Amino acid sequence: MRSRYSAYVLRMGDYLMATWHPATAPGELELWPLKWLGLEVRHAEQSSDAGVVEFVARFREHGRAQRLHEISRFVREGGRWYYIDGQMPKAD
Repeated sequence: MRSRYSAYVLRMGDYLMATWHPATAPGELELWPLKWLGLEVRHAEQSSDAGVVEFVARFREHGRAQRLHEISRFVREGGRWYYIDGQMPKAD
């Protein structure tokens, strides 16, 4: 998760696509010129070759501070972790 966040900060689209599972990867990826402000990993768990990470990433867009709160699913194949998908957590 942290490496993918860093790839967004550095606008490394090739790395993001290489770490996205081919079954769910978009055909192409457009990286918006955001100012990334930080990453907080709130929870991570692994069960065999599956993992889940809950995080909050903060960024600034058009001068406004915003945040992305997501629960991401990952799978390990061939010794490498791939991002499957993410969803917003349910509101309390």
